[in-house]
Amino acid sequence: MTAPAPFHPHRYRSACGRLELYARVYEGEGPALLLMHGLTRNGADFEPLAAHLAGRYRLVVPDQRGRGLSAYDPDPDNYRPDVYAADMFALLDDLGIARAGLIGTSMGGLMAMIMAATQPARVPAMVLNDVGPRIEAAGLARIQGYVGPTGDAADWAEAAARCAAINGAAFPDFVEADWLAFARRTCAATPEGRLRLAYDPAIAASVKGDSPATVPPDLWPLWDMLAALPVLVIRGALSDLLSAETVAEMGDRHAGPFAAVSVPARGHAPLLDEPAALAAIVPFLEAHVG
Repeated sequence: MTAPAPFHPHRYRSACGRLELYARVYEGEGPALLLMHGLTRNGADFEPLAAHLAGRYRLVVPDQRGRGLSAYDPDPDNYRPDVYAADMFALLDDLGIARAGLIGTSMGGLMAMIMAATQPARVPAMVLNDVGPRIEAAGLARIQGYVGPTGDAADWAEAAARCAAINGAAFPDFVEADWLAFARRTCAATPEGRLRLAYDPAIAASVKGDSPATVPPDLWPLWDMLAALPVLVIRGALSDLLSAETVAEMGDRHAGPFAAVSVPARGHAPLLDEPAALAAIVPFLEAHVG
């Protein structure tokens, strides 16, 4: 296992000005990369990838509002990708970053698409991790089934077991140590010393119902707006959220540089430190971000 890379904390105001948000900044000599996590995760989700990229790039890794060390929003209607994307531009502005390559996992990938469509001059290239313009119903139903209020775990062993119960199908080769590391990235201690998933349970509303705010009904028009942008799509070979057929259609409809890779023994979503993922990400960034 690669040793974690050092980072420093950065606190900033949300785009609306009401919330204090948190990001990790891994300093590096190269261009900036903005790494955006999925629905129930936080910036720690990118620790495995940061261990490989830190130093070569300046990595900016936020906790979205309602996750990790960022403030929870008292209005759950604000838990949606366009609001998060506005927060990301506020973060880049606060750090004085004019352009940044984007790496987005699941919900973070939807945010990346919005950012690249609305301010294309600021995005030289984009990596989408197990997400695209079509969200498979089975994957969405699975997420809807577990997101929301959960009971606290008594210790890290119990927290790891709960993470395995939710995500085991996506990481079939994980052993106990992997699940413990996963839990430490995903959970946080309560004031009482117990452990719970590090997100506001109110985010559940954003993926529930017939028209969930986190998943707009038709994302192909948004994808078509990105036709000239260099894009790399990472797909877990076992993914139930992003189909191989959707990846193929993304490539067919994309005029600019486009590459895709399937990561063996991974569902939704790869950690991005897998050999197949790194073998695609590293040269893609070198070619299109610098």
